[in-house]
Amino acid sequence: MIFWRVKPLEQILANAERKPLKRSLGALQLTLLGIGAIIGTGIFVLTSIAADVAGPAMMVSFVIAAAVCALAALAYAELASMVPVSGSAYTYSYAVLGELIAWIVGWALILEYAVAASAVAVGWSGYMVGLINNSGLFTVPPELASGPFEESGAGIINLPAMIISLAITALLVLGTSKSASFNAVLVTIKVIALIVFIAVALPASQAANFEPFMPTGYNGVFMAAATIFFAYVGFDAVSTAAEETKNPQRNMPIGIIGSLAICTIFYMLVAAAAIGSVGAQPGGELALSKEPLAYVLRELGHPQLGNWIAIAAGLALPSVILMMIYGQTRIFFVMSRDGLLPEVFSKIHPRFHTPYVVTICTGIFVSLFAALFPVGKLADISNSGTLFAFFVVSASVLVLRKRDPDRKRAFTTPMVWLVCPLAMAGCVFLFFNLSGYTELMFLGWAAIGLLVYFGYSKRRSHLA
Repeated sequence: MIFWRVKPLEQILANAERKPLKRSLGALQLTLLGIGAIIGTGIFVLTSIAADVAGPAMMVSFVIAAAVCALAALAYAELASMVPVSGSAYTYSYAVLGELIAWIVGWALILEYAVAASAVAVGWSGYMVGLINNSGLFTVPPELASGPFEESGAGIINLPAMIISLAITALLVLGTSKSASFNAVLVTIKVIALIVFIAVALPASQAANFEPFMPTGYNGVFMAAATIFFAYVGFDAVSTAAEETKNPQRNMPIGIIGSLAICTIFYMLVAAAAIGSVGAQPGGELALSKEPLAYVLRELGHPQLGNWIAIAAGLALPSVILMMIYGQTRIFFVMSRDGLLPEVFSKIHPRFHTPYVVTICTGIFVSLFAALFPVGKLADISNSGTLFAFFVVSASVLVLRKRDPDRKRAFTTPMVWLVCPLAMAGCVFLFFNLSGYTELMFLGWAAIGLLVYFGYSKRRSHLA
């Protein structure tokens, strides 16, 4: 019952050719798309949340989260090279575990991509509001800078987050190649900003700021890792661009693994610089800041440089929103093409050649969540869907190795019977270190998805 309607890989590849997307992305563009999706709110904003939970030991949290992502990335790279079709984990699980599991994965990916885009929009808002307030020109009213579900309870709507979400949506409607070129510029700005931060803050580090190293014990480290995991999410968004990639068997693994490796190096250096220069104890100033990197530079006596970091974040974080909404729309596009969602979602714009209906719908969803919820809650909710998807992808690699061992694999996961089980165990471990309300919300979301599947999608599936 659970593993029914398995869609043959040959049929998936044939269906992709019926409504093809233009192949215009190379290895460099894919790597930049991955970096653009990964480096964002996680390091620019969630650094403060991790400091509040784990203190200086958030360095260990970064390592734990990176290790789980690296293991999952190897599984993603193998499947992406075999099935160069949009849809990410949804498409892979459809080909291996069947339609019902694929539907649950696709439904969970809404949490990963759309809710993640909302979280990044809120992070962008924090930097922009801080920059404006520090400029001395005027102060943004707190009622318009945070949503009603913030712990302070002072907000009505996060207007900046809502505006940037809708602006990125409009850009994505115009076309993938334009978006990729725009993204390359933003990635460059973002990387330069992090290099400047490391160059200024790391030399100011003092050993005393790392003491006590683990103020909240291992529980704090594990909880921070479950939240910090959000900082690495994004490399799998590269796999959603498979149908728009030139030579995907070669370029997909390069884009996925290359972007993750580059970002991990940056994260460790930034975390060490922030902790060593100003300290990172729970309840401290860094832990309470909504713009932690800019705060660090201001505390070190570089207020203007802090403002420039805020400007860079304001310019660069939209690239992450772009990649998250992009990934979500491509998953909806494929689910619609399979008949599991209304056909209107796979309509292509006659001029821009993009799935414009689903892009607009996704953008509205993202903007509403960004307007209402705080970044920490959004990040945890997003992580729950991501961890489930990573678990299923790792399991799919193992199943396919047994079921179809002779199929050509342009990239093979090394030590697969060790790597994939470890990835699955890591996903389960981090999931159960999320907050209780996040776990319940994920279960509730999955239940709603099952109702939609059995009420609408099951009967309309093209595979039926």
